[in-house]
Amino acid sequence: MAFISSGYNPDKPMENRITDIGPRKYDEFYPEVIKNNKGKWKYHDILEPGVLVHVSETGDKVFTVRVGGARLMSVSHIRELCEIADKHCDGYLRFTTRNNIEFMVDSQDKVKPLKDDLAGRKFDGGSFKFPIGGTGAGVTNIVHTQGWIHCHTPATDASGPVKATMDVLFDDFQDMRLPAQLRVSLACCLNMCGAVHCSDIAILGYHRKPPILDHEYLDKMCEIPLAIAACPTAAIKPSKVELPSGDTVKSVAVKNERCMFCGNCYTMCPSMPLSDDVGDGIVLMVGGKVSNRISMPKFSKVVVAFIPNEPPRWPKTTDAIKKIVEVYSQNANKYERVGEWAERIGWERFFDLCELDFTHHLIDDFRDPAYYTWRQSTQFKF
Repeated sequence: MAFISSGYNPDKPMENRITDIGPRKYDEFYPEVIKNNKGKWKYHDILEPGVLVHVSETGDKVFTVRVGGARLMSVSHIRELCEIADKHCDGYLRFTTRNNIEFMVDSQDKVKPLKDDLAGRKFDGGSFKFPIGGTGAGVTNIVHTQGWIHCHTPATDASGPVKATMDVLFDDFQDMRLPAQLRVSLACCLNMCGAVHCSDIAILGYHRKPPILDHEYLDKMCEIPLAIAACPTAAIKPSKVELPSGDTVKSVAVKNERCMFCGNCYTMCPSMPLSDDVGDGIVLMVGGKVSNRISMPKFSKVVVAFIPNEPPRWPKTTDAIKKIVEVYSQNANKYERVGEWAERIGWERFFDLCELDFTHHLIDDFRDPAYYTWRQSTQFKF
């Protein structure tokens, strides 16, 4: 009511607005053809890799050209995107949730000039600035976290492994030869900001050592109760520690066998770092999905327990991922996702075909009843 008494009209939220705080209303950024046909779209089709058409019940059509983007972009790169949108799309473009960029035009005659312009823009080394693809039964862009650039708890980088992985999967970004869509994600630590828990192939940064305790500064820099409360496994408890100087200070103690190496404590307390050049690395997971198609949603499962960080190209990681994709493409039935294929042939056969070692680290010993009883799907259970 306070907003209304101050003159705010909920029926006209943009009326008399005098600040730029917060986002502008989303429909201000619709192309005219989208604005005129909202709620009237009948169907869409993929004309070729990276090119879609949406058809309205009014007869209007929107042609979309999708190109691969990056989560972290320079200002000059964004300006070039805007220049392309101004030139071909009346100034409109959109970003997808997987960091792709989509240019939309209202006529098929405009598609070829747009594609030619995009394909002709390259970096000095010869690689595409705006590769067209990422649709249908292929690999689309990798959704990922921030990594070493500015995340505080990463066990691996994000941009480095993502670039190296997309380099080896680039042909499948521009093609649709796979049995079904294949989603790859990366998260830099167990907190999984990159949605790796439900991806066909997931790259997960993993710490293997508990946090280091800087007792001298811990009480000065941290709220000890917050650090204790942040631990999901109750591995941290308050403690008093005698320093080499003879002084006794308030600190914490970590029960190492309970630590799951998530880094939540470091989020709360800078005196509890856990990054380590030897202990940190990558875990590969496969078989997750959020779709209800064919089978219910699935969590990703660990198939490679640890690969050391190998910047700048992460060769062991990319070799393993490329092998999984190739074997999947040759053996899965049409429309089968990676997890559905693995379950059909059996996980033992999956490990054999992909030439992966099965170790005791891969045994799923999680037995929370909710894992089995949660209603995770809209599919009927009989």
